[in-house]
Amino acid sequence: MSVRPEHASALSHDELKTRLHTMGREAREASRIMAAAGPAAKANALETLALLLQERREEILAANAEDLAAARDAGLDAPRLDRLTLTDNTLKEMAEACRFVASLPDPVGAMDSQWQRPNGLLVGRMRIPLGVVGMIYEARPNVTVDASILCLKAGNAVLLRGGSEALRSNLALGRLLGESLAKAGLPAAAVQLIDVTDRAAVGILCKMDEFVDVLIPRGGESLVRAVTAQATMPVLKHFMGVCHAFVDEGADLSQALDIVFNSKVQRPGVCNALECLLVHRAEADGFLPMVGEKLGRAGVEFRACPVSLPLLGEKAVPLSKDDLGREFHDLILAVRVVNDLDEALTHIARYGSHHTEVICTRDHVRAMRFLREADASMVGVNASTRFNDGGQLGLGAEIGISTSKLHAYGPMGVRELTTTKFVVFGQGQVRV
Repeated sequence: MSVRPEHASALSHDELKTRLHTMGREAREASRIMAAAGPAAKANALETLALLLQERREEILAANAEDLAAARDAGLDAPRLDRLTLTDNTLKEMAEACRFVASLPDPVGAMDSQWQRPNGLLVGRMRIPLGVVGMIYEARPNVTVDASILCLKAGNAVLLRGGSEALRSNLALGRLLGESLAKAGLPAAAVQLIDVTDRAAVGILCKMDEFVDVLIPRGGESLVRAVTAQATMPVLKHFMGVCHAFVDEGADLSQALDIVFNSKVQRPGVCNALECLLVHRAEADGFLPMVGEKLGRAGVEFRACPVSLPLLGEKAVPLSKDDLGREFHDLILAVRVVNDLDEALTHIARYGSHHTEVICTRDHVRAMRFLREADASMVGVNASTRFNDGGQLGLGAEIGISTSKLHAYGPMGVRELTTTKFVVFGQGQVRV
């Protein structure tokens, strides 16, 4: 991995642009080597990284502790501190992700489909790397590893621009990535960390379409909007996570309570946490007091509609218009009683963010209708919103959850970091 020690304060805008363009040019050259790299070399790099993450845990955790101390001094809020924190368990999960991704079938060169034309031509679609991926993210040092291993497995090069609050952690992880690439005989420029904290670096990266094939912003709404507005290349948006759960008439209320509790309480600061609970009017009297008692004891504050307000207990306050369609990133839950599935789907269509929607129901017909009509990157039946995650869905890791529909929708793993091209096998045919 290429890591450059200079700091933004020592660079003028033109010098910074020159430096980033140099990195982009090197990434483009490295992407050609990665596209041709064999499965064994890529797997070797990932297996080596898994070992180093365990062997050098003290070095990584020490760097992360410095980032956390600085972040607390700067007044970083609890959700961002949570995303910034690395632990022994986090490192173990990262190492397991490396091994899992290494074990996946290599997608590069695979034929998705083939068919024969009447003139004898054999036409197919071959899976190929995207090329150079630009990744812009905040306060998540684990993304440095997740993004790198997925891009490498898919035959891409990647330019990483992490948040300033995670710089020490990212540099420590970057050193391990560099060693892993070197031991596997792969180019160091295949993974490059932009260690410039100046925001001007993001603006320059957004205009580097001659080197970067796709940008993936992963962070708060303001970051995603800023990158989308500036970028001159395609952007795969990891946008807001305004996730809903609808408790249907006749649902298993005990099961639904566990699902709602897990969705909201386990990690309230992440994008797949529940932000709004919709309850069928027929179940409100029986279900909402259970919600108020269990989630209230866990510290959840409720923003409640007029029907739900008296049913949720002392931690409920009236719902305001601004509470709908909002990512709280905290132990706060909007609650609304609806008349039926139609009203629930209408609410989701208006206030959802195309991230995650779930229904708790025992009715197969309504479950299937919800799956068809709720427009989100993951739609679930009788399951927590927290499952919208690359690792949980069997991808090994994710580079982000795309809430745009081109060219990926949902968690982006190895396959989603490739595209296809047409290939044609002929026997001398010419067009007439």
